[in-house]
Amino acid sequence: MPQAEAPFKLLLFIDRQPSAAQQAYQIRQHLEQLQASTAFCVAALETIDVTEHPYLAEHFKLVATPALVKVAAEGHQTLAGRNLIPQLSHWWPRWLQEAQLHSEREEQPDQSFNAVAQSSQILQLSDQIFQLNQAQAALALQLEFKDRIIAMMAHDLRNPLTAASIAIETMELVFDPREQAAAQLKPELIAQLLRSAKSQIQTIDRMITDILQAARSSSAELQIRPQSLSLESVCVEVIESLKRKLKAKRQAVSADLPQDLPLVHADPVQIRRVIVNLMENAIKYTPETGKIDISALHRTSQKVQVSVRDTGPGIPTDKQQRIFEESFRLQRDRDQDGHGFGLALCQRIVRAHYGQIWVDSAPNRGSCFHFTLPVYRR
Repeated sequence: MPQAEAPFKLLLFIDRQPSAAQQAYQIRQHLEQLQASTAFCVAALETIDVTEHPYLAEHFKLVATPALVKVAAEGHQTLAGRNLIPQLSHWWPRWLQEAQLHSEREEQPDQSFNAVAQSSQILQLSDQIFQLNQAQAALALQLEFKDRIIAMMAHDLRNPLTAASIAIETMELVFDPREQAAAQLKPELIAQLLRSAKSQIQTIDRMITDILQAARSSSAELQIRPQSLSLESVCVEVIESLKRKLKAKRQAVSADLPQDLPLVHADPVQIRRVIVNLMENAIKYTPETGKIDISALHRTSQKVQVSVRDTGPGIPTDKQQRIFEESFRLQRDRDQDGHGFGLALCQRIVRAHYGQIWVDSAPNRGSCFHFTLPVYRR
């Protein structure tokens, strides 16, 4: 007789422990032995992983695995514990009697089939609910990430705005006869200031475009436009843009940026965002009069590595992987300003460039953040 015509169905709930597969095999073998003495199929057995079907576990109010649930027209019965085979042997005669009673009810021939059909519908519905819950959770994460990345991008606008403002304010001295510094501005410096202001304005325009694009989308996929890029130039520009913050804390910066460093294949705006974030963190956590190092090296024939070292409090070893998680913040930082999202964004950007990012740190000995980028190939 086809399996769907069985008077009831057995659902075996297991987890992913190594012993679970062996338990399922033993129970299935034992059930086959019990059914061998009957003239018709009494029960259909289905194995269910609770990690893949949490809604079913909730539906049957399971508190432990393995568990064996008998689903029939009159309701369900749950057996749980490590001794499922003895329990199955104990209940089998009663279940067999119930199955024979159902088979003799000719006036209700479809009742047993309906019980199994109902259990199959429950399985299908649980799959659909589980998939919908996953989709809902994924969408919620995407929307949360969108909101956070927009907030981060808006925050990052301050740096190029400040740099452009400084360049423009400095050039204003040329046209203000009351300022003694006007005569000290050489044409070369004015040209450099103009280039800086233009570059910063272009960066601002690109960031605003990214913000608007993220706002229109349900997600916030990073827009990566890689090109040949000089990391040395980007690092120097970032250091220049952060001079005010460094000066405010009387911090010294040491830059080891070889002139023969190869070009990388990267998005200049996004990589600048990474370096700014790492440098701002270094400034934030390095005490006054402390020192910050930024360096770059040609690590392999295919990768360039950038490192930012501070002399701050360091990061506990057990938290060094978690600091790249979205919204994760160390206990010491809970009362400080910030989104708790900067390093997560850095990781997304670096990985989008097929690079890696990590940290070397020890409590009270500072931290050194490293990331790699691919070398540009013509």
